[in-house]
Order: sequence, then C-alpha cells, then structure tokens
Amino acid sequence: MPTYQLRGDVPRKRHIQFRDNGTLLTEEVMGLEGFSGNESILYHLISPCRVKELGDFEPIEREEWVPEAHAHRHMKTIGIEEEGDAVSGRQLLMWNADVEISLCRPNEPMTGFYRNGEGDEVIFVHEGSGTLETIFGDLPYRDGDYVVVPRGTTYRFVPDGPQRYVVFESPGLIEIPRRYRNEYGQLLEHAPYYHRDIHPPTELQTHRDRGEHVVKVRVKDGYQTSVLDYHPFDIVGWDGYVYPWTFNIADFEPITGRIHMPPPSHQTFQGRNFVICSFCPRKLDFDPLAVPIPYHHSNLNSEEMIYYVDGQFSSRKGIEIGSVTLHPSGIPHGPQPGLAEKSIGATETHEVAVMCDTFHPLRLTKLAKELDDGKYAYSWYEEPGEEHTYDQDPAGATSHL
Repeated sequence: MPTYQLRGDVPRKRHIQFRDNGTLLTEEVMGLEGFSGNESILYHLISPCRVKELGDFEPIEREEWVPEAHAHRHMKTIGIEEEGDAVSGRQLLMWNADVEISLCRPNEPMTGFYRNGEGDEVIFVHEGSGTLETIFGDLPYRDGDYVVVPRGTTYRFVPDGPQRYVVFESPGLIEIPRRYRNEYGQLLEHAPYYHRDIHPPTELQTHRDRGEHVVKVRVKDGYQTSVLDYHPFDIVGWDGYVYPWTFNIADFEPITGRIHMPPPSHQTFQGRNFVICSFCPRKLDFDPLAVPIPYHHSNLNSEEMIYYVDGQFSSRKGIEIGSVTLHPSGIPHGPQPGLAEKSIGATETHEVAVMCDTFHPLRLTKLAKELDDGKYAYSWYEEPGEEHTYDQDPAGATSHL
C-alpha cells in the first residue's frame, strides 16, 4: 500500500531505545521481499517470539474434483451451508499455485487469533459488517468491502450479524495495479479509485493484559497453533506501509468507452499470475453502432472466474446472485445466443460482480462438483432452425460480463 501511516507512539528514529514506563520495548520490522519491499515497524510490550506452548501442526488437505470433460462451469453458491468461523469456515472452491478461492458463511465467533504467514488475503464481503481486529488496530468493514490483509498480520473477525465472503489467498503479493501508480506510489488521475477510497485501521488497541491466547498461523501449507501467555495485540505504536485496509466495490469508478472496453479496464488488484476485477454499474458504449455487450473471446492462456454479487445478469441465462461461472482456458466464451442483438440500444448496466482471471489453470474441489449445475456448457446450443426473437428495449440494462 503506497501511503505512509502511523498509529500510537513511536520513537523519533528507527532502531533506538523506546521505553514504556521504563521498560524497553521490542521493535519488530515487518517487511516484504526481504529488506527491499514495503515494511512497517511495530513496538511490542512483549517479544513477539514468546510462546508458552506449541500445538500440533495440521496439514491442509484439498479434495480435488477432476471433471471428465473440459467445459464451462456454473456453480450456484448462495445455498452453501453455514459453518465454522471466518477462517475455519472457508470452503475451498478452486485453486492453483498462485491463488486459492474460497467461500465462507461463518456461524461461529473466532475464539482465537489468526495469521497467514505465507500469503496475502483479499476478502470480499458480499454480505455483512463488523470489525476486523488486528495487530495494527481496528478495521471496520461493511457490505461490498474488499478487506486486504497482508501476510503476517495477526487478526480476528468480530462480525455484526450474518456474513458471506469470497476469499482470495495468494503466496505472491496482492497489490494495486502498477499502471495506476506513479514512480512515487501515488495513484494517478486515470486510476479508477484514489487514496481517499482506501481505509486503513482506525484506532490502535494496545492490550496490556496477560492470560492465555491461541494463535493459529498458516505456514508450509498447513496450520500451526501456539498458545501465548499475553494478548498478541500488545503494540504501543507502529508506522510504515504494510497494514490491512478496505476498499469498497461501490467506490470503483467504471471506465466507459465509445466501443466495448475489455476486462483490464475493470482491474482492481494484481497478484502473481492473476488479477481481481470489479464489474460495477456504469454507462454503456456510446458509438451509434456499438454492441454494448462483450465480444466472444478465447482464454488462450488464462481462466476466468466470476462471482455474481447483485443485479440482473442479462448476458447469462440462469445466473443468479451468488452464482460462480468458470470459463477455462483453451475454449471460447461470450454472450449466449440472441443476447448481443438484444443488447443493442441499451445505455447502462446495473450488475455487480467480482472476477478473478488466472494465467495458469485452476483446479476444482469436490465442493465445486456439488455446486455445478451440469448444464452450463450447453447454454450456447440451439436446435437447428431455432430462432431468438427478443423485444429490444433501449432503456433496458445489459450485462458487461
């Protein structure tokens, strides 16, 4: 995150004595890419290395589904069962070496703390609000927020009411696209959002209480649990460029063109070999001959996953809120029959969706098999002689997905 932040108290210079009521504090440099990337410096009451008890290591087990056919998929996720908390309740849907995509409908509070020690996280809040309590301070969130959590952040969700998330986890860095930033890190005028749209932690909570607290850490493709004899949020102050933050999808400013704009115009984040895009309500293409719906295209070296958040999804038959479509590499996809003609004359769209394009194939889980409708691959098929006669309504909305 290219904006400097400071919370609490810090000394006038790095790496000098800093005391709290006479006690020398422990300075921790939390940095990315060795000592050459962004970093924050935190000041602890107690050494962050202190552990009272080590628990068992739990390896991650993924149950893969390998379909018999390579085809487009449609998964209806709105009815998945509630289970676990905001971490243990994550249900893996698809993954590769660069990103894991999970669904989560927690129904339990987090009793301990969590830290992803091997990956960045972007948690899209489809439904719900609350506070992400973190070592950097409290981070309020609400419907439509992307909650961006850098690796190494100790946190716990404190939800307010029912929740529904889509979770992206990556061993690579998840960043603001570099083409949106100048050489100093400031967001450029053509970027679809600005620094004012990005919300860092509000208030630092320094816990001085002692007592046992459990921290689960994701490392080495598994989970290591530890018991501390102090509260992990013992930070007196911190400053730097690494911290969690939120960005709401409603603050994304869509880019409109005279003719149809390609998916990179909707990009919100970049990761290692993948991107995350936000499809938001916008005016449609305004050339008199424009076809305001996507052209057919082939994902020759990428795969496209779309999570449908809200609105009327006019370029897809049978799509509903919470649907996930997967258009895998090697085969073309586009609007279904008749919808390009139907779109002509439309002036705006009101759908909201989150897309993840990966540049390596995605693997599916048995959960994906359970949710797959088994029919989506045939939704472009028409019996010979069948014709579509749609009532063209220039005032109607059409999808840009």
